[in-house]
Amino acid sequence: MSKEDKKKDFVEVLEVPKDVSVEVTPTSVKISGKKGSVEKSYPYKSIKVEFSNGKLTLTSLRTTQKEYKLIKTFVSHFKNMIKGVQEGYTYKLKICSSHFPMKVKLSGNTLKIENFLGEHNPRVVKLKEGAKVKIDGSFIIVESHDKELAGQVAADIEQSTRLTNKDRRVFQDGIFIVEKAGKHI
Repeated sequence: MSKEDKKKDFVEVLEVPKDVSVEVTPTSVKISGKKGSVEKSYPYKSIKVEFSNGKLTLTSLRTTQKEYKLIKTFVSHFKNMIKGVQEGYTYKLKICSSHFPMKVKLSGNTLKIENFLGEHNPRVVKLKEGAKVKIDGSFIIVESHDKELAGQVAADIEQSTRLTNKDRRVFQDGIFIVEKAGKHI
């Protein structure tokens, strides 16, 4: 028996709630809900995605191990997209300053961090479009219906105050993610 004979067809079915609409094209899936819409591309011709009767079906004929893993990954992405357009995702960051009082200002799509460790030049973060950022006291709250976008904006803010060549036990200043998509870290 050869490897070709061991390959089997694989079908994965995902239930879609009634208040969520799905549009499938040959290379992408767009999911829309009350919070907004998210589109994700999948450039794999061996995996077929169909939507009918409230079910999103992913099919692969004579599936290899790589295709099996890709289907499982797509299902996870589609679940995140469905949850995002229904509820949205929230990331929370804490502003910590022990040596110098740090000022964080939001103007348009830029976030300015002034007086970080006594620096004279402010650190500027350009925020990606589609995520809502607000400052609430010593917390920065990032909200979006796209989980990847919200996570990337939160990571960009956290990385803007990253320290190198300093002892983290002494220099504890910075902006840190304390809550990821509703889960405390």
